[in-house]
Amino acid sequence: MRRMSAAMENQPSNLDSLLRSAFWIAGPTASGKSQLALKLAERMGCEIISVDSMQVYRGMDVGTAKPSVDERSRIPHHMLDLAEIHESYDVAKFRRQALLEAEKVQQRGRRIIFCGGTGFYFQALIHGVGNGPPSDPNIRNALEIMPVEDLFSELKEKDPLTVKSIDPHNKRRLVRALEVVRITGASFTSFKTDWKRSELVDASRFWVLEHSSSSLRNRIDERVEAMMKSGWIQETQRLIDSGLKGNSTASQAIGYRQIIEHLEGKTSRDTMIQWIKTKTWQFAKRQRTWFRHQIKNRPVNMEADRPENLLNELLKT
Repeated sequence: MRRMSAAMENQPSNLDSLLRSAFWIAGPTASGKSQLALKLAERMGCEIISVDSMQVYRGMDVGTAKPSVDERSRIPHHMLDLAEIHESYDVAKFRRQALLEAEKVQQRGRRIIFCGGTGFYFQALIHGVGNGPPSDPNIRNALEIMPVEDLFSELKEKDPLTVKSIDPHNKRRLVRALEVVRITGASFTSFKTDWKRSELVDASRFWVLEHSSSSLRNRIDERVEAMMKSGWIQETQRLIDSGLKGNSTASQAIGYRQIIEHLEGKTSRDTMIQWIKTKTWQFAKRQRTWFRHQIKNRPVNMEADRPENLLNELLKT
């Protein structure tokens, strides 16, 4: 029998009831998740737990659309600003901290909204992160310098089962999957745990926000322009000064990577902005596909469903 992972050992004793009673708001970037979560939290006495792999970093505010000071004063938000930009932060740590925060919210008699767009983190919250081997620095360093295309090609050859469910553009996930395969010789998928726990999440409470392709792309373009006006380039320069380039995860985040290249003189400002819009749109399409197929959910058409009607629907649950 495999030894239980640290993430599983430290999970709340009431995890099943916690998952069953929570609300979940997910979807692609720029789909309106944060604003809907705020309205729901104000109506139902909830606190919001962010499910975003980049909002955990202090200083990554503009480019991650982190809730504002005003929004955080209206409703308590959790899992924000947990790590310095030069520190590493992984999914196991996220799951452990997020579930403990959720347990505290529940103990205060408040309801929980998990809100974000990082599908892998949602998956980890529900299913766990498994008990794969510890990271091997030598193997990891060798993998991290490989192009994404080569990582995916090797994984396809050595672990065809995992290839079916992994994002071929997510370098961090590809590196970890291959690291496990190289260390153990076993499929990365074989280390996943608690897949039956998804039955505890009420699909009617797991909302995935949807827009037409044209609408979502317009929303993305408008948001990128607004972020530029809000000082995204200046924010990135401050983060570079604090060690952003040394963080192999945060420095590859969409937008920040393109701004880094611009600040290095590799692209013009106009080219940089267009690349950010394009890369964000490509990412949003992958998010849409992931949520449609990986977690049972209640699709919410944001162009047809009135927010007030949606909130009233949840008030009945």
